Amino acid sequence: MTVEIKHALYFVTEVDETHPTGKALLDLSHEMRITMLEGMLKELIAPALQPALDHINENGSFAILKVAK
Repeated sequence: MTVEIKHALYFVTEVDETHPTGKALLDLSHEMRITMLEGMLKELIAPALQPALDHINENGSFAILKVAK
């Protein structure tokens, strides 16, 4: 039997409020900004992390680390 323990690694995005794309991002609601930024992180970083996760988990006898979906 396995039990999931959810934990998080937090990121901070610094936005240039004078850049047109930065302005567009800041015009979105807080919730939409978070959804968008988290989606981008999952798409861009999760695949790059997979080899490291595979290495960490290769001898895992009691716990397996995964990226939550």
